[in-house]
Amino acid sequence: MKKRKFGLALSLFLAAGTLLSACGTADEEGTQGTEGTDEATGDFKVAMVTDTGGVDDKSFNQSAWEGLKQFGADNNLTEGEGFKYLQSTAPTDYAPNLNSLVREGYNLVYGIGFLLADDVKTVAEQKPDANLAIVDMVVTNDAGEFLPNVANITFKEHQGSFLVGLVAGKQTTTNKIGFVGGVNSDLIKKFESGFKAGVKAANPNAEVIVQYAEDFNAPEKGTQIANTMYGQGVDIIYHAAGGTGNGVFTEAKNRAKQGEKVWVIGVDKDQHEEGMPENVTLTSMVKRVDTAVYEVSKMAMEGNFPGGQIVEFGLDNDGVGIAPTQENVTEESLNLVKEYEEKILNDEIKVPATDAEYEEYLNSL
Repeated sequence: MKKRKFGLALSLFLAAGTLLSACGTADEEGTQGTEGTDEATGDFKVAMVTDTGGVDDKSFNQSAWEGLKQFGADNNLTEGEGFKYLQSTAPTDYAPNLNSLVREGYNLVYGIGFLLADDVKTVAEQKPDANLAIVDMVVTNDAGEFLPNVANITFKEHQGSFLVGLVAGKQTTTNKIGFVGGVNSDLIKKFESGFKAGVKAANPNAEVIVQYAEDFNAPEKGTQIANTMYGQGVDIIYHAAGGTGNGVFTEAKNRAKQGEKVWVIGVDKDQHEEGMPENVTLTSMVKRVDTAVYEVSKMAMEGNFPGGQIVEFGLDNDGVGIAPTQENVTEESLNLVKEYEEKILNDEIKVPATDAEYEEYLNSL
């Protein structure tokens, strides 16, 4: 992770709100299994549990692990002892893996992605002295109240998606643009709604074709969907689909080898390299899961663990944005991105995060 100075402006909401769902996945590690020990070193230790998509997914989960590794390096922690991850090969691994890390004495344990929400809730309620964090979800008890030992990390993905939507709308040559989602959920709707709004802001005549794979770890589905979309004349696809999105890149690169000019917009990390050597990555919507994991770990280590709160990352605190690799983005597009960044930060426009808000947004154009 390239560490930047981060002015942490945290939005802490003290009333339970709408539960968020998330995209994200992870898979396999140097330490798998559910057996732990009751020993703790006395030093601060932090760990994370992946879901089944793969810690090397080149997206959401990989970013979380990179943030944890950077935190470990900056604080002289030893991998496997001071910080580590446990891999889940099936949903039934989530609770055992979380419990294992709690038993091993980790001061903070992350569940990466909304798929772990129920198990984070269960473990937190059973182990009230343990500190846990959930990424891309808000966990409450059955009464709708925040759990005091769970930090809820969320992002304004719709804002970052709006910016890459501007680029897509400006640079499409066919006026047909695609969006491939992982699981149809509240969070992925934030990606979709913000993206479509950005496209329309830049190019009211553009059409956005949307399809969900209903899976975050099925690259073959991503390839099939991309094949259909490109075949329909789409020239740019934005994916918010975790490992499924790798299949979108595969299809784009195959078509590029045959001389077609098609693009992919990556998600969560700067996915420029994923489009090489055919250079099919137009840009990426960077979601700083690495920064979030790093900052919340730092807060916990310093005795300021934000349990029972929502910690939100958006444009205002560098939590989302357009990727730094911009060789395929025109100057005109970049200028438009800067213009709308200021409008969003100044509350001149409200980026839609739901279908209903998107319809309102369209009516306002």
